[in-house]
Amino acid sequence: MVKTASSIPLLILLLLTFAIAMADSSSSSAPLNSESAVHIVYTEKPQQNEEPEAYHIRTLASVLGSEEAAKDALVYSYKTAASGFSAKLTPQQVAEISKQPGVLQVVPSRTLQLHSGAGIGKLH
Repeated sequence: MVKTASSIPLLILLLLTFAIAMADSSSSSAPLNSESAVHIVYTEKPQQNEEPEAYHIRTLASVLGSEEAAKDALVYSYKTAASGFSAKLTPQQVAEISKQPGVLQVVPSRTLQLHSGAGIGKLH
């Protein structure tokens, strides 16, 4: 029972990541440039007196140069199951943000397709 309860936050994070990836893949907006791709940036939790999204924007702005650019690149700010955000970043920006204090890991966001093999939908 303890193992199930401890895996709930991870399941929530995976579901959120999947939902964001699906929303991003169906979005008609153009990327920031031809090299940008959505990445998930896992961070330490912000200080107790700082809002998570403000911390995420500040972290992103340190690489992108301005708060406005950070807000434009930000796709989603994770606040519940994990601390971090997803943003459209170039490979150079990924390398730079990976070196920022408080950044734990940067991974590409992936879009997963549900299996739709023969027989799916034919269940009665």
